[in-house]
Amino acid sequence: MAEHKTGEMQATLGLTGLTMNAMALIAPGAFLWLTFYAQATEGATSPSMWIGILFALLLCLATAICYAEMAKLYPGTGSSYYFAEQAFLNHDKAWRFARLSKFIVGWASHLYYWIYPGVMVAVTGIFVGYVAGTLWPNFMSATNPGPAFMMLVAVLFTFGVAYIAHRGVNGSTAVSIAINVIQISALIVFSVMAIGYRVNHAPGSVAFQWDSTTSEAYDYEFKTESQTVNGQKTDVIVRDANMVPQPLLDAAGKPVPFHVSYPEKDAMGNFLSHPNAKSVVGLHNFGWMFVQATVAILILVGFESVTAMGGEARNAKRDVPIAVITSLLVQGAFCYLFEYFAANYVLSSGYTMQNAAGSAAPIGDLMVMVGDALFGSGHGRIFMLIEAITVFLALIGTTLSCINTGARVTYAMGKDQEVPEHFGLLHDKNLSPHRAIWTLAIISAIFGCLALVMVFGDAGAPTDAAIQALPHGFWSSFGYLTHDKMAALPNTLLTITLASNFGTFLLYMLSCVTCLVCFHNHPQFNLVKHLIVPIFGVLANLVCMSFYLVGPFLGYGTKMEPFLALGIAAVWAIYGGIYFTMSSKRTGRTTLVPTRSTVAP
Repeated sequence: MAEHKTGEMQATLGLTGLTMNAMALIAPGAFLWLTFYAQATEGATSPSMWIGILFALLLCLATAICYAEMAKLYPGTGSSYYFAEQAFLNHDKAWRFARLSKFIVGWASHLYYWIYPGVMVAVTGIFVGYVAGTLWPNFMSATNPGPAFMMLVAVLFTFGVAYIAHRGVNGSTAVSIAINVIQISALIVFSVMAIGYRVNHAPGSVAFQWDSTTSEAYDYEFKTESQTVNGQKTDVIVRDANMVPQPLLDAAGKPVPFHVSYPEKDAMGNFLSHPNAKSVVGLHNFGWMFVQATVAILILVGFESVTAMGGEARNAKRDVPIAVITSLLVQGAFCYLFEYFAANYVLSSGYTMQNAAGSAAPIGDLMVMVGDALFGSGHGRIFMLIEAITVFLALIGTTLSCINTGARVTYAMGKDQEVPEHFGLLHDKNLSPHRAIWTLAIISAIFGCLALVMVFGDAGAPTDAAIQALPHGFWSSFGYLTHDKMAALPNTLLTITLASNFGTFLLYMLSCVTCLVCFHNHPQFNLVKHLIVPIFGVLANLVCMSFYLVGPFLGYGTKMEPFLALGIAAVWAIYGGIYFTMSSKRTGRTTLVPTRSTVAP
């Protein structure tokens, strides 16, 4: 394969291309569908989902300002890794720490950039499993797809997207622009429909309720009968031969309509729905907000991705800072806050947060139910499948963007020989960092499969009855244990997500610190942008990281997953220290820069 050892990337991207690449990574059309489940399984903290997103957004805005300000001074390829080097090299007193600082930032960024794509391909596997179960219920359960099938999809999807990235950034930008227009339009349609459903269904009115076995919505009460399950008497829904729930009949022999209500909790204290709009945006509990923010950060990251494309921007100093802030404000401040309000507001006794915690795609379920209410029974599924197409397109865009960004950071470190030198090579024809791209593809596939091993573990464990009702076969049921065994195991998707998010918090905190160093005693220093905002960013990121350790002891969220995520981060940090030490000895390089080489901003 022909390769460039000294070739440079071509400057082809304008403001639109840069902004759209970042917006594709933030991808609200994909993440509402994909992360609502993970947020719903975070124990008792789910009432604070919206406010957790708001806090994560403020954290990201502070970090985005830091990135934008540094991009004005140091446009180039490498993002935070490059900023760390230049900020320290140009500092009067801290220049000796330039190599150490850039390695720490670059290595920490890989905890995020190398795991995040794995999360994306994993949720793509879940998404495709849900759609397959919807179309072919005898082959696959839509609510609980088969792990083996989801893993296969994740692997195939990984290498398909990696091929697009390998072809070069111009083609990637065209894909990103198309995807952003489609996904934003689709999510607005669903959000308006969800709010309309809630407004038009007052407590006590006839509405729909969800049945997870058939993945359908019904406008009648279900007939139940008392059975002994696990030694206890319980009411079980009566079903026909096709597993369709039978209606409860009144004295005249007619189905009893289902009347909706909006209960906040069930008899065991589990959260069900928001009684009003104020509850959706309410704080509920300060600790819950931080726990939700540790998951919500996943949906907001990506604004910084364009700072890794400075070498491909026609006017990097002007366009990159604008693209950073614009992408976050449009996707985060508008799209996410609006759509998450709608998704939480539409919850009811017909579809509760507990239903969401037990489904592979709660947003898909809600689309079916809301679609049935607006278009007529049976048509909600068609509406969901149309929306699903836009979600799949958004998944391509966000996975493509994060692979592009991660590969370019690895490429920058490869050029500096801080990671193996072959990562710093460009493809002769496409001028893409192909070695880094294909390495990242393999790593993404591995993490994607790990995330799917026990995707319904812990709080998302299905009941024994639901497990027994799964279509039997290697692709559809292999990997499912009993309810108690799965409930005792960590949710692997949440674990990998939290590991990626910990890397995000760490990278963003270090980037805020870099901004403080960058503008210390600088002639362009601004009190708000270069001191107050970065300090807030450092503290906010630090608090979120601390909740991985403190939260479980305070009874907030789940316990197993945060500790496992911390373990992954610790192993990566230890390996980084060992690699840096051995690499320095092998190449004869010193940890501290021996002589100053100032690079003018």
